[in-house]
Amino acid sequence: MSRRRRARAIVLQVLYQDDLNPTQPAEIKTRFINARLNEDPKLIAFANSLIEGVTQHRGQIDEQLASIAANWRLGRMAATDRNVLRLGAYEILFGETPDRVAINEAIELARRYGTDQSSQFVNGVLDRLIKRKPTGTS
Repeated sequence: MSRRRRARAIVLQVLYQDDLNPTQPAEIKTRFINARLNEDPKLIAFANSLIEGVTQHRGQIDEQLASIAANWRLGRMAATDRNVLRLGAYEILFGETPDRVAINEAIELARRYGTDQSSQFVNGVLDRLIKRKPTGTS
């Protein structure tokens, strides 16, 4: 597993935990990230930037995902799929990661942590997101 993919997996775990337990203290998340990423400052900074970005733009991301996944309310989605989609959508809409890389990374996370159908579901939703994205952006 690549170093950045490992960081994204840790980010997914933090987003999942935040989704299910939003009152968790920040210090617990910080200790978890630091320990899981072996105190690597570059990876920790990358992971923190993803978490902060998803958190900051969560309303916009959820609106986009809800409009694309027309037959699926976010609350009905599996928590793992929902948070993989949030992470992938953040990278596509606001991050510097190329769109296809963001989708591939999200698919791999869904394949590893979701159900048998998660990777196909994530691929379909994020592909529609890219097609609706204004041209000229990453």
